[in-house]
Amino acid sequence: MNGELLGRIGSPADVKALDPAELPQLCADIRSTLVAYGKAHGGHIGSNLGVVELTVAIHRVFDSPRDRIVFDVSHQSYVHKMLTGRAHAYLDPDRYDEVTGFTNPEESEHDQFVLGHTGTSISLACGLAKTRDMMGGLDGGSGIGNVIAVIGDGSLSSAIAFEGLNNAAAQGGNLIVIVNDNEMSIAEDFGGMYGPLARLRESGGTAEPNLFHAFGLDYRYVEDGNNVAALVETLEQVKDIDHPIVLHVHTLKGLGLDAEDAAAGLVEGRCEANHWQDPLSAADRLPGARKHYGEMAMRALEERFATEPGLVVISPATPGSNGITRAFRERAGSQYVDTGIAEEHAAAFASGIAKAGGRPVLATSATFFQRTFDQLQQEVSLNRTPVTLLVFGAGISGTDNTHSGAFDIAMMANIPGLTCLAPTSGADFLAMLAWSTGAANHGPVAIRVPGEAILLAERAGGAAWNDAVAGSASAVGAAECPWDRYRIARRGNTVALLGLGDAFPLAVDAAGLLASDGTNPVTATVVDPRRYDALDRSTLDTLAADHRVVVTVEDGQLEGGWGEKITAYYADRAATDGTRHSPVVVNVGAGKEFTDRVPVAELRERYGMTPERITARVRAALAQRSPETQGTQPST
Repeated sequence: MNGELLGRIGSPADVKALDPAELPQLCADIRSTLVAYGKAHGGHIGSNLGVVELTVAIHRVFDSPRDRIVFDVSHQSYVHKMLTGRAHAYLDPDRYDEVTGFTNPEESEHDQFVLGHTGTSISLACGLAKTRDMMGGLDGGSGIGNVIAVIGDGSLSSAIAFEGLNNAAAQGGNLIVIVNDNEMSIAEDFGGMYGPLARLRESGGTAEPNLFHAFGLDYRYVEDGNNVAALVETLEQVKDIDHPIVLHVHTLKGLGLDAEDAAAGLVEGRCEANHWQDPLSAADRLPGARKHYGEMAMRALEERFATEPGLVVISPATPGSNGITRAFRERAGSQYVDTGIAEEHAAAFASGIAKAGGRPVLATSATFFQRTFDQLQQEVSLNRTPVTLLVFGAGISGTDNTHSGAFDIAMMANIPGLTCLAPTSGADFLAMLAWSTGAANHGPVAIRVPGEAILLAERAGGAAWNDAVAGSASAVGAAECPWDRYRIARRGNTVALLGLGDAFPLAVDAAGLLASDGTNPVTATVVDPRRYDALDRSTLDTLAADHRVVVTVEDGQLEGGWGEKITAYYADRAATDGTRHSPVVVNVGAGKEFTDRVPVAELRERYGMTPERITARVRAALAQRSPETQGTQPST
C-alpha cells in the first residue's frame, strides 16, 4: 500500500523520530504518493518529485516552525505539506482538495507566506532574519531560529532574487539559501548566468567565477541532491551558521515518474511537460482557451517572420501554457525570446525592441503582468513604444489566490497611453493583433486574449454576432484605432447591455432572457465595446436617448474597472446638463477580493454574473423609475 510510513507522519517531530535507515523508505512512500496523486488530481508534480529527499532532510534537521522555511513560488511544497500534518490530503482521494498547491499560513503554522509568484523567497527570508537579529539573534527571544529560503535555479532569473542575494550578503547573520538546481525552469533555463551554474555542477562546486561568491556569500555544493543521508549530513553542518550561505543542491526533476506517465509525455529530468501534470483522465480534452488562441496568434505571427525580421515574440517563461509550442519556438529561432522568469525585464526589453523599430509581442498571464506595472507605465507607455501585450488568463477563475486574473482591467485601463482591447472572437483577436503589430499603430496595445466563455461560444457555433465585425482584417490599416467605437450587435430599446470581452456572451444570454419573458418581454440592445481604456461617448450618448437602463458587464474587478467609468460618465453628463436624459446604470462584475480555488460557477453567483441575476436587476431598475425620470442612478 502506498504511504504506509508516510501515513504515520503527523508532524516534523515524527520525521526526527525515525531511524536513519527508515528515511529512504519515507522518501519512497512520498514519491509513490506523488505519482499517484498526479495521475488522479494533477499539479506541480515534477518539481515536488525532485525535492523529496531535500524536504525530508530539511525537516529531519531543522525545527519548523521555529526554524522558518520559505519556499520560492512554493509550488514545490507538497512534500513539506505531507510532513507537516497534511499527508492525508495526498493519500486520500476524498481529501485531495483540502489543501492548495502553494504554501498558506491559514493551513498550517509551518507555512510562512502565501506565495505563487517567483523570486521572492530570499527577500522574505532576509526580512525574517533581520527581525530575529534585531530582537536578540539566533539564541535570543525572537522565537525565530534558522531562516531557510528554498529557491529553484529557474527562479534565480527573476530580478528580485538577485536583489535578495545582494541584501543577504550585506545584512549578514544566519540565513541559509538552498538553491534547488534541477537544470530547468518551466521550460529550459535561459540567461547568461546558467553557463557558470553548469560549470559549478561539472566541477563539484569549485569552478570560478562563482555567482554566489561574487555577491560575497559563503557557498557549498551537494552533487547528489536526491541522497537523503548526504543532505542530512550537509544540513547538520550548516544549521545555526552565523552568516549567510548558499547551499547549491543538484536534483533530478520528476524523479520517479513511471511508464504510464511517460506515455502521457512526462519523463524524468529536463522535461517541460513535467512542470505541470494534468490528471491522466484529462488527456483527451480539447485545448483550453489559452492554448487555443495562443497557438492561433503564433501561427498568424509566424507567417510574417520571413518578411518582418523585427517581429519578435517574448515570453517570460511559461510559454507552453499560452500556446507557444516547442515546435513554434524552434521554427521562430531568434524571433522568439524566453527571458526566463523576469517579467519586468521582458517589458523593458520589449520597449527597447520597439524603440529601435522592431515589433515586439509580449505574452504572459494577467497575474504575471501585475509584476510589470512600473515598466508598463514608465518604459512602455510613457515612452509611447508600440509594444503589444497579449494578456492570457484574464478574468475571474477558479484558481488559487496568487494566480487570479481578475485585476487586469483595473490595472491596465488606467495606464495613460495604453490602448486596451477585448476581442469577442478569434477573428476579432487576430485582427487586433495584426493592427497592433502593424505599421499603422504607433503606441502600446494590450489585448485581452479571449477566454473560455468566448471559446465555448465559438465551438458551439453561437458566435454569430461576430459575422460582420467592424474593424476586422479589412480595416487594420486604419491610421486610428479601428476599435474606438462600440459595436451594436443587436438593436433594441429600453435596456442596453454592454458586455466587455469574455463577458459579452453573458450579456447576449441576459438579453435572450429579457426577450423571452412572456409576461413583459424586453428587446434589449446588446453592445460589444471591444475597448476598455477609453469610452465611446458618442455611442453612450445615443444609448441614453432611448434607453432607460444601461447595464455594463465585465469579467473582472468592478472597483476601479471599466463599468464604473460609464457610470461616472453618465453622472457627469447629467450634472453638466440637467436637461439631457440619463439612464439608470447597473454595473455587473467581480468584487475586490482574493479568492482561493472557488469554482467559477460559485463566483458568478456571488457576483451576480448570471443571466438570471442580471435580468432581475434590470427588472428592478426599470421598476424604480418612469421613463420621464431624470438623473443617473448607479446600481453597483
